[in-house]
Amino acid sequence: MKAAVVGAGWAGLAASVALREAGAKVTVFEAGHTPGGRARRVFHTEFDSPLDNGQHLLSGAYTHTLALMRRVGRNPDALLMRRPLRLASLDGRFHLSAPRLPAPLHMAVAILRARGLSWADRLATLRLMRGLKAMSWTPPRGWTVQHLLHYHGQSDALVRQLWEPLCLAALNTPLATASAALFARVLRDSLAGSREDSDLLLPCTDLSALWPDAAARQVTMRYGNTVRQIRPSAEGIDINQERFDAAVLAVPPAFAARLLDAPLREAGATGLLGALKAFDYLPIATLNLRLAEPWRLPEPMMMLREESARGHVGQWVFDRAQLAGDTKAGELAVVASVATGIADRNRQQTIEALIDQVAEQASRHPARLPSMPEVAAAELFIEKRATFAAVPGLTRPLNSTPWPTLALAGDWTDTGYPGVLEGAVRSGLQAARVLNPRAD
Repeated sequence: MKAAVVGAGWAGLAASVALREAGAKVTVFEAGHTPGGRARRVFHTEFDSPLDNGQHLLSGAYTHTLALMRRVGRNPDALLMRRPLRLASLDGRFHLSAPRLPAPLHMAVAILRARGLSWADRLATLRLMRGLKAMSWTPPRGWTVQHLLHYHGQSDALVRQLWEPLCLAALNTPLATASAALFARVLRDSLAGSREDSDLLLPCTDLSALWPDAAARQVTMRYGNTVRQIRPSAEGIDINQERFDAAVLAVPPAFAARLLDAPLREAGATGLLGALKAFDYLPIATLNLRLAEPWRLPEPMMMLREESARGHVGQWVFDRAQLAGDTKAGELAVVASVATGIADRNRQQTIEALIDQVAEQASRHPARLPSMPEVAAAELFIEKRATFAAVPGLTRPLNSTPWPTLALAGDWTDTGYPGVLEGAVRSGLQAARVLNPRAD
């Protein structure tokens, strides 16, 4: 089989690996010059090591991603820092840590021992988890996360401290509009599974080096090659007037809609075309900082307390130097999900406010951290279409299309997950199976 994959993001590359292993000759079309899509390496002259276009976090429940890394010769144990679930605020006011106990005891103990929550809130957290289990992790259709939390009596303080940061991190969608069903799925797989499923996996290298580079070396890559025409049929598919036996279209849904507008209309598949056009998107901002001197956070990943009126809109800060094992550097990445307001603000003021947020909250940590050193370099990335808005009732396409020669892939397909890396990988593998049942 001569197969094409359009898009070298995590979904497209997962599909390319599975197709190649099933015996196909795979060509990947990629408009950019780096594999990884919205989770890729970026070079910057003021930083010694590569940056990522956005900071990402994996979990122990990402079974397909971890297996795929091994399939392309990458060792997750060497490239990911695995830590038991630990959520700690930089100002020291909140701390939740899962002990190494069998599930579900590890989560119950973590919640009951959490610092910064009242006993009423700890019990309310357990009540929510029991309630979701009683619902078979399937909240009523149409519920938002806000509905879910209100129904289970979660206090405003508990929502601000725990549930809102988790929802923004997992769904990149505000509580008032985020899908309770998708949030429940994330909680089920990460917090209610085995103890290892709840582990946090933090990349110790750039995201392209994690596995996309290795996957790209196994196929024919056409970088800087934008696909402008696709003509699918039952016998094959023409991409930029070149014939292939089959193809995976692994691009954002709006781009897929433009490419397939005429073919879908001709096939009478207006429902699929409408679904591709129905997605809304939300941004994520990542501020990378290079400090003038080495500086360590107590944890490689820490929570930040928001105060939007002051521009303190970051939710997480990552110690990039600690993750890379570099004791002679100081590098941080500050992440702001649902960053809809940041793009409209003065860029330098936004950077200064986020720096102030980190420095101020670090100064309050009970361990009396040394003052944050001067910032030597700062780079703010805003991924304007980082994820789709994970709202209730959103119709997400399947991987199949009206043509047996064409499959769709992307975290936006009907994976059961929000727009996360594991969903992208699973979608790519499923798209390969649509074209060749032997692909896995």
